[in-house]
Amino acid sequence: MSKVHHEFAYQARELAGQIEGILGDPPDQKNYKKMLDTLMAEYASGSGIEDLNMMAFALVDVIEFHDPKAVLKDAEDFEYGDPARVFGAATCPDGTPAKMLEAIEENYPDLGRQAIITAFLHKHPRMWDEDDTSLDQLAEGDEGDDEDEYRDESASDDFAQIFDQGEE
Repeated sequence: MSKVHHEFAYQARELAGQIEGILGDPPDQKNYKKMLDTLMAEYASGSGIEDLNMMAFALVDVIEFHDPKAVLKDAEDFEYGDPARVFGAATCPDGTPAKMLEAIEENYPDLGRQAIITAFLHKHPRMWDEDDTSLDQLAEGDEGDDEDEYRDESASDDFAQIFDQGEE
């Protein structure tokens, strides 16, 4: 199981919430498909909203991955990665989805990289685990030998007398 950057884990959870929100309760597949088709057409035309989750939403149902290891490797760093490697690891069916992927690569390579990784993580939740950045994990191995941190910090008599001058 690969560790992914905590921001990618967060974005994958956000994407799941967005999909649930658009589907609604009970699920409205017609509304969902309408939203998906609209987003794909916008991105395929070279425009579209410059938003990670909207882009991942447009990709998630149509994107296919033929090199999951490359995508997982790039998921270790949110900000910096290799867009060409990530785009090379994914394909979309002919037509609007393929045009969309091509336009995203041309117009938004870095954001597109993040959106592809987010879509991948959403589709394959058992292939990854989030880096643990909890306080317990960060404190692991800390010996607690911060002696200088707890030295006597009480005020000196000279300092305290500054405030006692008016009481004579």
